[in-house]
Amino acid sequence: MDDITYKITLRPTTVDDLNSLFEFQLDQEASHLAAFTSQDSENKEAYLAKYTRLLNNPTVNNQTIIIGNEIAGSVAKFMMEGDAEITYWINKDFWGKGVATKALKDFLIIEKTRPIFGRVAFDNFGSQKVLEKCGFVKIGTDRGFANARQAEIEEFIYRLDS
Repeated sequence: MDDITYKITLRPTTVDDLNSLFEFQLDQEASHLAAFTSQDSENKEAYLAKYTRLLNNPTVNNQTIIIGNEIAGSVAKFMMEGDAEITYWINKDFWGKGVATKALKDFLIIEKTRPIFGRVAFDNFGSQKVLEKCGFVKIGTDRGFANARQAEIEEFIYRLDS
């Protein structure tokens, strides 16, 4: 669905947002699709410590996705091995409603770093569509250990230049 019926707002992520964002990533289906999760993704203390630290990192741009007064997810830019990478996580209640696409498009207006890369599990078709609708182009593949699946899987690498 391309018609957005939600008013989506992005704002800088705060420590107060982290409890909700932690709960979203506990969903087993979402975690499976994301695939490349942290080793201790169910450890709330570790999650809060890591993301509290990242909120103060000037190379990271963390934004919380708000619909109405509700936290719907997050989108962020971070640096990995010298490259800018994008990541997002949407509350499952909002899947298939264009929220990820609209939020990422809005985020890319705020975040000017280019090129910027996105990586997605080979079978995460929804996320692949989000990246493509936002102008990302598939440029290659890689293999890596996916903690959420406890297996090595293929991931697609996308790039946005402008």
